[in-house]
Amino acid sequence: MTQMSKSTDKPNIVGIMQPYFMPYFGYFQHINSVDTYVLYDDVNFIKRGWINRNRILNNGKEYLFTIPLLNASQNRLICEHKFVDEADKQKLWGLVSNAYRKAPEWKNVNELIKDIILFPTMDLVEYIYNATVKVCEYLDIDTKIMLSSELDNDKSLKAQHKILDICKMLDADIYINPSGGVELYDDVLFAKNGVELKFIFPRLTEYEQGTDEFVPGLSMIDLLFSIPKEELKNRMNECSIKTKQEIQED
Repeated sequence: MTQMSKSTDKPNIVGIMQPYFMPYFGYFQHINSVDTYVLYDDVNFIKRGWINRNRILNNGKEYLFTIPLLNASQNRLICEHKFVDEADKQKLWGLVSNAYRKAPEWKNVNELIKDIILFPTMDLVEYIYNATVKVCEYLDIDTKIMLSSELDNDKSLKAQHKILDICKMLDADIYINPSGGVELYDDVLFAKNGVELKFIFPRLTEYEQGTDEFVPGLSMIDLLFSIPKEELKNRMNECSIKTKQEIQED
């Protein structure tokens, strides 16, 4: 797969997360905070997670959509999954276009989102990779995007040891993890291996959705249709990045 490049001075910063289709804004803040972002696709699939489904607004109400997968199983890796039928993407585009045709940014992003949703592949990870890269390109995020399944790391390792192995392979000086992993990751272990462990905390500011009550954490689809590009880019830095010690001192 074509990869994006990012040239920066040291320190080299790495982020790793499972691949999700058009996830919430905080996911892209995470991508924007690092030099290299690894889509962690060679771990077990999570049913009823956010890999192949998400939430948008439809007729002013929260709506959960799913793109069906062939024999989805938590006993197989994410990268081993395929879609059932291309027609399901057409159905999703029909739903999204009807829901957002009158949205403020419709004219500016409808072709982008249409191309993302209708991207012609039956491969789940290729589909999500394309969507992730296209959104990053639109928002001028030049982080390098990689797939863990394509790395020659030690696949026998588990949990934080596998993450740390990937970091060392990529010569990471700093590893940034979502805030949900604070209790799962050992900063001393990372430090012993020459990697500083940090966590990102998104600050998701409300925006106009045309609803009586704001619905947080929706798919990036909703934000792209609702917020102008330059404002979205400005919101990228509305987050904080802290070490475990800094978190404990707060």
